[in-house]
Amino acid sequence: MTSVVSASKRTIRIGSRKSQLALVQTHWVKEELQKSFPDITFEVHTMSTQGDKILDVALAKIGDKGLFTKELELGMINQEIDFAVHSLKDLPTNLPEGLALAAITERENPADALVVHEKHKDKQIDTLPAGAVIGTSSLRRLAQLRHNYPHFTFKDVRGNLNTRMAKLDAGEYDALILAVAGLERLGMGDRVHQAIPDNISLHAVGQGALGIECRADDTELISLLKAIEHPETRDRCLAERAFLRVLEGGCQVPIGVNTDISGDTLTLKGIVASVDGKRLVQDTVSGAAKDAEQLGSQLAQSLRQQGAQEILDEILAEAGRDS
Repeated sequence: MTSVVSASKRTIRIGSRKSQLALVQTHWVKEELQKSFPDITFEVHTMSTQGDKILDVALAKIGDKGLFTKELELGMINQEIDFAVHSLKDLPTNLPEGLALAAITERENPADALVVHEKHKDKQIDTLPAGAVIGTSSLRRLAQLRHNYPHFTFKDVRGNLNTRMAKLDAGEYDALILAVAGLERLGMGDRVHQAIPDNISLHAVGQGALGIECRADDTELISLLKAIEHPETRDRCLAERAFLRVLEGGCQVPIGVNTDISGDTLTLKGIVASVDGKRLVQDTVSGAAKDAEQLGSQLAQSLRQQGAQEILDEILAEAGRDS
């Protein structure tokens, strides 16, 4: 295969979803690469994914393995694009044959954000009133919040960020739970009313980081993409992705994580919760950062032995009955 970085081909085609956030993220990657490789032309090609088209059904109802990535992956396999930029939390842990996760960028704040209606601007999540309508499309957030705040009312919310914000501001919701990183990347960081502590809501695997996927045999492109990889974020996210892979859960299974690196030591905390929030299994492991994926697998096995597998089996059985 002729490398996309060889002298005979100086244009690299970057695949992106059409959403505002996806385009902001993709153009950031393009600009960072352009700084390092001024002689190469980078072009952005946009595609609509299944997740962008189905906006009237809860994500948990339609399954989400590859929901925001499949069309981009087909584009790479068919050589219509050379690499794709994903929110890493949307990228399945098992990639199609022939594709590889080439680089992971420096993580933004991975926390979940509380975004409130104007009338609750003096409140924090602990002081919102009983019955407050909280909007989220994530089972992970839903399960953990139900565990901590069973007195809230939870309601699904879909659509792009501006659509969700308009629904909040119109009074359909008292608050939304969104990602701090997404809001900040879109210049809406002022709407982050509270970054929710990890003792209330552990974040999604890969949340806040970007994953760059390309053809596995394009070694020169992979080498080029390493220019924007962040080693600490990579180790943290590889541990998280291994944890999720062993548990075989998509993002629409209530699995949350938190990672930290101090020196050469990586600490990974993980949680599996039932959708109703009544059962919650969590544990923590620490070890050498270079063994990130082994640590993720170790934590998954530990949680399985503590009852996580039973919870996951029930969720998958329920999903099967609904489909």
